[in-house]
Amino acid sequence: MEYEILLLGSLTLIYLLALLYWVFLKDLINGLNLSSFGQVKKFYTRVSSYGDVTLMGNGKGSIFRSINGNLAVGSFIIFFLALIGAYWFLFRDLKPNSLDQGFSISGPNDATGQCNVFDGKWVPHDGYPLYNASDCPFAELGFNCLANGRNDKAYLKWRWKPKNCEIPSFDAEALLKYLRNKRVVFVGDSLTRTQWESFICMLMSGGVDKRFVYEINQNKISKEIRFLNVRFDSYNFTVEFYRSTYLVWQTTPPKRAPKRVKSTLRLDKMDNVNEEWINSDVLIFNTGHWWTKTKLFETGTYFQVGTSLKLGMPVSKALTKALETWASWVESKINHNKTHVFFRTFEASHWSGRNRNKCKLSRRPMLTTQGKDRSPVSDVILRVIKSMSAPVTALHVTPMGAYRSDAHVGTYGDNPSVPDCSHWCLPGLPDMWNEILFTYLLHKDEISRQQISK
Repeated sequence: MEYEILLLGSLTLIYLLALLYWVFLKDLINGLNLSSFGQVKKFYTRVSSYGDVTLMGNGKGSIFRSINGNLAVGSFIIFFLALIGAYWFLFRDLKPNSLDQGFSISGPNDATGQCNVFDGKWVPHDGYPLYNASDCPFAELGFNCLANGRNDKAYLKWRWKPKNCEIPSFDAEALLKYLRNKRVVFVGDSLTRTQWESFICMLMSGGVDKRFVYEINQNKISKEIRFLNVRFDSYNFTVEFYRSTYLVWQTTPPKRAPKRVKSTLRLDKMDNVNEEWINSDVLIFNTGHWWTKTKLFETGTYFQVGTSLKLGMPVSKALTKALETWASWVESKINHNKTHVFFRTFEASHWSGRNRNKCKLSRRPMLTTQGKDRSPVSDVILRVIKSMSAPVTALHVTPMGAYRSDAHVGTYGDNPSVPDCSHWCLPGLPDMWNEILFTYLLHKDEISRQQISK
């Protein structure tokens, strides 16, 4: 709507300027006394002749007699050219670009000259939401904000728009066919579980028979379950979630450790269930929200490398070491001819107040990121991925989430007395992460051909 208003205002202004130009120029020419110019009159008469018609003539062909008509035509031409220019200026970024016009999935350090899908803005879209969480048995109640009493639905109507391309419309049926006989694995914290739930609910919007979509162990979706596996029987594929908040192994402390040490993170060893992740076709990682002093040191969790405790190691250094261990694991354990590896960066939260314990939801996306488009955790993730020899796609969602203070759970979780400005409502923002993921999976061949041809 803002573009339509801007265009209407611009065209009105252009037309008024053209009209003023016509009136002013007409009066100026009619008011000229060219006889006062002396020798200039002769020169002007000579150079202004056009065929049998001259500006200075008094006969039948005098242009002065038709000056109003000529000015009207000229004004119309100027207005028409201005209209084309205004349209190009206002709508050049809104014109959809197909894959053949340079669409690609790229990270923040894209060097291909193609579109970076993570650089853009949120725009209203009537095609959302893509599903109803109350109709999806795998969307947990804590993320179903509408079911928990949220009345405003404006947060459901926004879609991410990259600056220089379009993200193709979500096609559940195409994705279901693509995933036939495959295995999708999500590994990470509760934000990853949210994305996993969104992934399944989006797939179920493709008209699959719910009787043939089930959790293989009949587990109820909750934060306490460490492993969840939903099977789509009709297409013979699974979508799995492994809760691994740090990605590395959390274990008991070594002997003679200080009493305050209740557990340690083995920064040099992957989570002890890592073998379960290897034989997958799509593998998505995430970590970050548990790498804080509060969730580590105040719970008695410290760092360890080999047999050595690292009690004074900063969290940022420990995170870097853990991700380097992850990177080595990906490079040595994963068959990249089979498995597509993704890593989603840190998701912005919007806590406020002096102690960062207040959660006030906005009514619409913020106009600025207020500095939340950058994150030290994301910077470490991107730096490690960039240094890897193995192909890993960074889903750099930090900037897009920075605008969405309206999309958090807030007080519309399963426990209204505990506000939540970290997690997201479903349907909502995590659906956009998956749309970008789906785009890569469904169009990777076209993307590869474009990058090769560069």
